[in-house]
Amino acid sequence: MEDVCITGVGLITCVGNNASENISAIHSGQTGIGVPKNVKSRYATILPFGEVKLSDMQLAEELAVGEKVVSRTQLLAHKGFNEAINNSALHLDDFRNAETAIVLSSTVGGMYLTDELYVDSNNLSKGSVYLSLYDCASIGIYLQQLTGAKGIINTINTACSSGANALIYGTRLIKSKRAKRVIVGGVDCLSKFTINGFNALNILSAERCRPFDNNRNGLNLGEGAGFLILESSDSIKKEKVIARISGFANANDAYHPSALSDEGFGPLAAMRGALEYAGLMPNEIDSVIAHGTGTQNNDKVEGLSIKKLFGESLPPVCSLKSILGHTLGAASAVESVLAVIGIRDGYVYPSRNFEIPDEETGLVPNINFKKEEIKNSLVNSFGFGGNCSSLIFSSVN
Repeated sequence: MEDVCITGVGLITCVGNNASENISAIHSGQTGIGVPKNVKSRYATILPFGEVKLSDMQLAEELAVGEKVVSRTQLLAHKGFNEAINNSALHLDDFRNAETAIVLSSTVGGMYLTDELYVDSNNLSKGSVYLSLYDCASIGIYLQQLTGAKGIINTINTACSSGANALIYGTRLIKSKRAKRVIVGGVDCLSKFTINGFNALNILSAERCRPFDNNRNGLNLGEGAGFLILESSDSIKKEKVIARISGFANANDAYHPSALSDEGFGPLAAMRGALEYAGLMPNEIDSVIAHGTGTQNNDKVEGLSIKKLFGESLPPVCSLKSILGHTLGAASAVESVLAVIGIRDGYVYPSRNFEIPDEETGLVPNINFKKEEIKNSLVNSFGFGGNCSSLIFSSVN
């Protein structure tokens, strides 16, 4: 049976500018959540954020984009894309046919340019360069122009589950023979527009977030990009494979615009569906990278759902958002990159800032970076509107 394999990864977050820097930072106990330097917001000195340390100018210089106006989301995507391509040993010639697709996920796109767009549109009579950068599709178009890609190009936005759904879509493209390889990437940058929106929901924490802790009081927004190269097992050599996508599922409990149902219908359906697709039992999962935002609703519902599903066979559970912040449309792509590396190198990741178990769930996440064999890793990703997705990554048979 044809497998969908991961042959390359790329990563940039608030703790590292590539995958190896991220692993080193997580291993050494670092967190990238703190006072930002680049984001323009009245909350920049009040709330902590997970900001990528490179400025737009530094990214543009490193990537040699020249005089072209490029958004921060495009720059972050370019950076993660380059690492994944180099990691997989792909060449530009591999893009110049219909067999290679590019699937992106983002919730911000160029929305952080809202103020610039407003000013520019009131001073120019023939449109604005910012308008072409504004929507989420601009990232895929940028990578298409960069590579000369001729295959399917698509962008998915299902809020915080966007990255997982992009990976599901990419997997289906390969399974249905619409592509031999798919470059899947999730990317989002910090945005005044987004910060104001989440602040209006009263779910931003004034301290570093504490997923699954009884005294948690909200999330920290972050930014970054995660890229994975998906290829059909029928067209590659086994030694090139890092891990496989063995299971996936998407469910929607349609309970509330920004909250999960107390019963956890969506999370449970997604996790059970992914296990069923992979042909695995709960006790065969070695690691769970939870959605774990640090909000009251998510952590209670997800915690109860995880405990209900796994029972006595509960594997180590962590929330990487306690280290990286919540990168929104990039979150599950970023976390999937780390899951794949965890399978390849045998890493169990920690949650940070946890002290007291939640009174309702009793869930105690793993708090130590450990070296263990990981055969199957479950990654959860839950978005607004109850859009819940779960992925299972597995080692090479």
